[in-house]
Amino acid sequence: MKVQVQPTDIEHTFSDDTFLVSKTDPRGIITYANTTFIHMCGYSEMELLKQPHNIVRHPDMPKAAFKDLWDTVETGKEWHGIVKNLRKDGGFYWVDATVTPTMVDGKIVGYMSVRRKPTRKQIDDAAALYRTMIAEERS
Repeated sequence: MKVQVQPTDIEHTFSDDTFLVSKTDPRGIITYANTTFIHMCGYSEMELLKQPHNIVRHPDMPKAAFKDLWDTVETGKEWHGIVKNLRKDGGFYWVDATVTPTMVDGKIVGYMSVRRKPTRKQIDDAAALYRTMIAEERS
């Protein structure tokens, strides 16, 4: 159900003490989303569950950022980064994300992503870096 969402320039934010939490299977398919994540992304729980987590991927995010994420977590390590996400209504929101593999008997059985509100400096630094990375990807 990959919906084509037209991005807008409308930024959404959330409070400093709020956490957006989701869980996926090993392929990145959403198996759980807390109510804060559901509210921020604008999709209903039913629209999110069983969908790839990239349903919220913003086109301003370079492919290399997600390659780094997957290269890291698939080895069993935790990944941390600033991510720009796309809402169902086309708006966007930034998150300070930590993605942790869920292990059972030494095998990855899924991933948990916990996201909090980044600082404006983190957002500005990430946005500048991502613009450069995307320009390099397109050249």
